[in-house]
Amino acid sequence: MTNSSNFSRSNAQVIKYPIITDKATRLLENNQYSFVVDPSSDKITIKAAIEYLFNVTVVKVNTCRLPRKKKRVGKYIGWKPQYKKAIVTLSEGDVINLFTEN
Repeated sequence: MTNSSNFSRSNAQVIKYPIITDKATRLLENNQYSFVVDPSSDKITIKAAIEYLFNVTVVKVNTCRLPRKKKRVGKYIGWKPQYKKAIVTLSEGDVINLFTEN
């Protein structure tokens, strides 16, 4: 676990939001969680941010920068922004509750 006194509050903004897709929900069975992260962040800061925010132990972090995609609206063609995705593997017994129960 990361010592919370060494972790600055600005690094907590590394994690933007979780990815909830079919593939991401299949990865939940392997205790892997997908997040959209800041494009300038590295694996060490992503690991520290996940451990600080969710109080879990991270085993492995995989990252990828996904390519930009074309977006067409009528006759106008634009681009969707490029983003960075992190797939975080947690240790056995650790769980992040992404779905709140009402």
